[in-house]
Amino acid sequence: MAANISAGVPEWVEPMLAKPDGGRVPQGPEWTYEHKLDGYRCAMRIGADGSTVVTSRNGIDFTDEFPTLAGVLAPALDGRAAVFDGEIVVYDEHGRPDFGALQERRGRYRKHSSSPRRTGRFDDVPVRFLAFDLLRLGDQVLLQAPYDQRRALLEQLVMPDPYLASVVPAVTFDTLAADRLTPKTLLEQVAAAGHEGLIAKLRASTYVPGQRSGAWLKHPLIQTQEVILCGWRPGQSRFTGILGGLLLGAHDPTTGDLVYLGDVGTGFSERERSALQDRLQALERPGHPFVEDPPREDVRRARWVDPVLVGEVVYRQFTRGAGRLRHTAWRGLREDRDPAEVIAPHSRPGPFPASTPAAEPVVDKPGAGERVTVQAGQRRLTLSNLDKVLYPADGFTKGEVIHYYSRIAPVLLPHLAGRPVTTIRFPDGVDGEQFFEKNTPRGAPPWLSTARLPSSGSRSGRGPGTIDYPLLDELAALVWAANLAALELHVPQWTIGPGPVKRPPDRLVFDLDPGPGTTIVDCCRIAERLRDVLVADGLTPVAKTSGSKGMQVYAGIRTRQPDRPSVYAKALAERFAAQTPELVTATMAKNHRHGRVFIDWSQNNPAKTTIAPYSLRGREHPTVSTPITWDEVEACHRPGQLVFTADDLLDRVDDHGDLFASLITTRATLPARP
Repeated sequence: MAANISAGVPEWVEPMLAKPDGGRVPQGPEWTYEHKLDGYRCAMRIGADGSTVVTSRNGIDFTDEFPTLAGVLAPALDGRAAVFDGEIVVYDEHGRPDFGALQERRGRYRKHSSSPRRTGRFDDVPVRFLAFDLLRLGDQVLLQAPYDQRRALLEQLVMPDPYLASVVPAVTFDTLAADRLTPKTLLEQVAAAGHEGLIAKLRASTYVPGQRSGAWLKHPLIQTQEVILCGWRPGQSRFTGILGGLLLGAHDPTTGDLVYLGDVGTGFSERERSALQDRLQALERPGHPFVEDPPREDVRRARWVDPVLVGEVVYRQFTRGAGRLRHTAWRGLREDRDPAEVIAPHSRPGPFPASTPAAEPVVDKPGAGERVTVQAGQRRLTLSNLDKVLYPADGFTKGEVIHYYSRIAPVLLPHLAGRPVTTIRFPDGVDGEQFFEKNTPRGAPPWLSTARLPSSGSRSGRGPGTIDYPLLDELAALVWAANLAALELHVPQWTIGPGPVKRPPDRLVFDLDPGPGTTIVDCCRIAERLRDVLVADGLTPVAKTSGSKGMQVYAGIRTRQPDRPSVYAKALAERFAAQTPELVTATMAKNHRHGRVFIDWSQNNPAKTTIAPYSLRGREHPTVSTPITWDEVEACHRPGQLVFTADDLLDRVDDHGDLFASLITTRATLPARP
């Protein structure tokens, strides 16, 4: 590592890499633990005169992109040259590393740097360099020095500006033990702080440039995978005209061949979709680049590109037999990666421990069409065709639908309890036929709770004038319904009592449906007005997306008259339409809806149902009817801000709990008139 005289800075050192720890953080006095960061790996090379070069892990010069970091560490060196290994990160408003913000900043920088007039801003998002290793100090090359020595020298340097540069926290196993803590405890603290995981490093290890050494072991809290962009699929529905999803590849770890890994259709901002489409269109080629043909059903409408761009996805499962990433979400392009570096997973456990389903397998017989026995609560169920794709645009399978409903059950089941459920089933996926089902189908398990109620129509499947509704009042019932590809769950605003008989409504609902020329953004503005009126009437309103294009506003109520909620809701909807006729309509006729939001008050009719909170929707992507905060309603200025998928919901519930809980715990008497 000789000095680079012409540049005035030491030469670049190819970074040392970490191996996966196999799901178990190593323990023992020989280990030190560092936070695993969510940013851009880079080297900061500083000359004796303070000149600084910032270089990515694959040798790209980052210096112009991050000008605030130039020279920031020079005052700590007293005229000595140095090479630091570290990570560039961006923080969110909660002080957590935000990789998405870093990616968005990079996109704006690329646009800025490619513009002849250098227009646009990119430096409004502050970045920070976090150093975790010191490879050279003055004339002393430290590659052969043990980690402990390198770390001690690094920690002796006083960071001149902690807002721009700092040292990554590290703690030894002995220090943890002295505090009566364990690596597991540290991992929990790291997770709570929003970091990506831990890196365990042998204290006696040297620095081995360019090698993935067992002396460094990584334990991610989420599973990420670098991928090669091999194709894209045009969007449909609201994404018509722009990119809908990406087709992914990686190199086989044994042969080096480029293999198909699956696709990703979620996690993009609308800006990212447009920018990616522009770049990919310039790389188009006539056929796919893989060594073997990918499955035909996976690549319908595919447009292939030269495999030169690298990105990163989050995923929950890697199916080793098929070699597919499941539950993927886009994280962004990795300009700092070379396609030759991208290796497919081959021995990672799946599913990831954090996503262990509530319906636990008892007999594991993988393979399409085969049956699996699971334990769901106190019951055993036999499931089938778990690999059947129900959402082709995302590769989202029936097994993943069951997994979602199993995991979301603790917050979903209270909103189904005592309510007869109408399902919409998609046995051949969302691109196939769908059908409503009220009657409990033949072959239902004998333990399934049902309620025989008078039919509101002339048709009935079980005796004259009655319907036997399923009651999904336990985990096993929810899993049973998901196994039938019952993606959508619809419920009325009332529950049943003994007999069974219909109880009076306990929920008031306003279904906000955006007409042509409007979006959920317009619905949010109407929802804010509804909230203010309902609060003034003593109610506690809550909001959720429909999982499609609109949203609903609910409130828990007490009334003895089944028709009162409809009367109240209609009067309020008509008042809004009279006040702002250019924005709102209370008329069901579709020719009245252009440019307006329709407040559908009729959903309070006892014969009507609405989509249940946390229910999937049978749309192109596995979107969910999602409870949202009023802060999110007020902050919504783009339709994509309030689009949530099954993957998003599991994380949201961890963060927010059940945002609809007040519907059960807080009910107020419905006013006589609005």
